[in-house]
Amino acid sequence: MKQTLLIIATFMAFTAFAQSVKMPQPSPTQTIKQNFGLGTIELSYSRPSLKDRVAFKEYSELAPTDVVWRTGANGATTITFSDDVTINNVLVKAGKYGLLSIPTKKNFVFIITHDTTVNQPPMYNGDHDVVRYNAPISKGEKVEQFTMQFVNITYETLELQLNWGSTQVSLPISTNIKDRVKADVEKSENGDKPAYAAIATYYYEIAKNYPSALEYITKAVYAGKPSFSAYLLKAKIEKELGDKASAKASANKCIELARTANNDDAVRAAKAIIGKL
Repeated sequence: MKQTLLIIATFMAFTAFAQSVKMPQPSPTQTIKQNFGLGTIELSYSRPSLKDRVAFKEYSELAPTDVVWRTGANGATTITFSDDVTINNVLVKAGKYGLLSIPTKKNFVFIITHDTTVNQPPMYNGDHDVVRYNAPISKGEKVEQFTMQFVNITYETLELQLNWGSTQVSLPISTNIKDRVKADVEKSENGDKPAYAAIATYYYEIAKNYPSALEYITKAVYAGKPSFSAYLLKAKIEKELGDKASAKASANKCIELARTANNDDAVRAAKAIIGKL
């Protein structure tokens, strides 16, 4: 009996002085924040590795087909929109949502849900769905660690791309900024100090109204201190209008000012325009 008590006492003494051991996550969490439109999208998910296992197959221990998947590992995957977006023709209001999916043999079903806590199939409730999107499956180079990223980004569209194993799928997301930007542009046009360069950029990049873009970038060039960025935009607009001589002159002016400012990127961009004339 005394020996037993001694063993217990010794164990308790070692336990009392034991230090906790902090280990890295086998499926590390990643948070990505992407500027988009006039706002941002933030994605938080965990990244499991294949480790000689197979995903997106029947009875897979990682992500079996025809079963709701948390689209990652560990906790629930979440996606937060700071501004309204549209997915599969459905308006998704600004806010935080859960991102789930159902891998199948024919396609990949993305699910945006109001529930931000689903990390196991039994927790899923379809009544909380906001929108679903059936994404076609593409084959790509093999990716060991589960990866999601934002690709093909424009002013109003982007894709959330998923890669794992040789599977690649994408979720298209869009937003409407044209009406709001147009309202700001019109307000600036009618103001005491119009933002000529910004207005020109709007007409060139978004509205694709090149004559108006040229009108405002010309005002920007002569309204204040000459800048290489204004001449670079002027060259781009003139190129689109087919005025090669003016485009070359503006590009050369850009190169002159950019070299003075030690901006090699602008020099290269201007030379690229000249090379395409």
